[in-house]
Amino acid sequence: MDEGVTFPVRAGLDLHVELARGSAGAGGGGTRAGLMRALREAIRAGRLAPGSRLPSYRSLAVDLGIARNTVAGAYAELIAEGWLVARPGSATRVAPRVVAPAAERARPAPAGGVARRAHDLMPGRPDTASFPRAAWLAAARRALTAAPSQALGLGDPRGQLPLRRELADYLARARGVHADAERIVVCSGVDQALRLLAAVRPTPLAVEGYALFTQRARWAEAGLSTLPLELDEGGARVGDLAATGARTVLLTPAHQFPMGVALHPERRSAVIDWARATDGLLIEDDYDGEYRYDRQPVGAVQGLDPERVAYVGSVSKSLSPGLRIGWMVLPEWLVGDVLAAKGAWELTVGCVDQLTLADLLGSGGYDRHVRQSRQRYRLRRDRLVAALAERAPEVEVSGIAAGLHALLRLPSGEEETVVRRAGRRGIGLAGLALYRHPDYRGPAVDGLVVGYGAPPEHAFPAALDALCRLFPGQGG
Repeated sequence: MDEGVTFPVRAGLDLHVELARGSAGAGGGGTRAGLMRALREAIRAGRLAPGSRLPSYRSLAVDLGIARNTVAGAYAELIAEGWLVARPGSATRVAPRVVAPAAERARPAPAGGVARRAHDLMPGRPDTASFPRAAWLAAARRALTAAPSQALGLGDPRGQLPLRRELADYLARARGVHADAERIVVCSGVDQALRLLAAVRPTPLAVEGYALFTQRARWAEAGLSTLPLELDEGGARVGDLAATGARTVLLTPAHQFPMGVALHPERRSAVIDWARATDGLLIEDDYDGEYRYDRQPVGAVQGLDPERVAYVGSVSKSLSPGLRIGWMVLPEWLVGDVLAAKGAWELTVGCVDQLTLADLLGSGGYDRHVRQSRQRYRLRRDRLVAALAERAPEVEVSGIAAGLHALLRLPSGEEETVVRRAGRRGIGLAGLALYRHPDYRGPAVDGLVVGYGAPPEHAFPAALDALCRLFPGQGG
């Protein structure tokens, strides 16, 4: 192995790279290859962290004593490979994590924590790099300029009135929800909404047999049981509700999570009939209602009977989970109970963020962002489907007409093996078993729940390649 020669960069940004002896004096191709190897190794070892800014072509070329075109060529190839990123008018930087350092790969995840991943394909996560920063900032400025001083106080525990009014208009227009501002309660995401509903509906909860596990966790925290409903191609079998004895049911009717099917129209009517007959309540989680691709939008079940449905949603998929802004559209008879459980001073969403979202909704900025992101995610979905059809044709892809995830059905017995393989390679994805209710008696299905929303645009090709390599014949 050649002895390393160190070249400190003294002009512009400082950088410490090691080229093999003789590389700097070799021909352009050899020098470029040596520089690329040195930069890859610095990234692998963690000396160049994700987001680190690199020197300009000229600066690095001067300090290494090599041609500027050689540095430019090395940068260009590393950008194409996904190691670096560059945007017009901005410096070249190390891409978000593409290969975990050796020490980090060997380090176990902390107890109760999550290991850092090279590729995040967990379901339900949006591309936060596409957050509309300029539009949000402009909306915040307008909202603060227009807001009276009292709007910056503790305010109404239901949430800022401008936001509730804009939500009522938007949800009616975009999702077919019947609401007025007095029946909307703003909360810090769907998770808090479920905690509050568990407090005011202290009865067993019927849930979909495969569902987000945090849903049943909220009822378990309240000391209440959950009862699984069987699933088929028409969604939850709501005709079984009477046999469960439950008086509250939680469904994802527009795009069942994680199976990806829509609740059959007859079952939409049937669950309302059940609620009317039993004094029951449907909690409708419209978690990704904005994203529909190959079909007409499926409106909210809430529109069939607003007095029998508690409709919940948030901006965690459309904008960012970090904003922690969600809402409930409640039956009139339930508003008082929910507010009592929330508490007069339990104001979990900042007033400025509420007013900013209200402005973004009212100005049309939210609609513009949703339309743009819908097109972007649709293209990603198409690339995912095409790549799997070409490289892993034995994998059946379903649940792709909407949302930010796809269900990859696997032959029986393969799920655990593939999930473990993905973990070893730093690929974050979920096995279908993660979402199966422990008491579910329906047929077991092996599969992967793969999200295509989270990777930044420049990192998506590498994530897609890593996913395909999990399967036989692709390095799996």
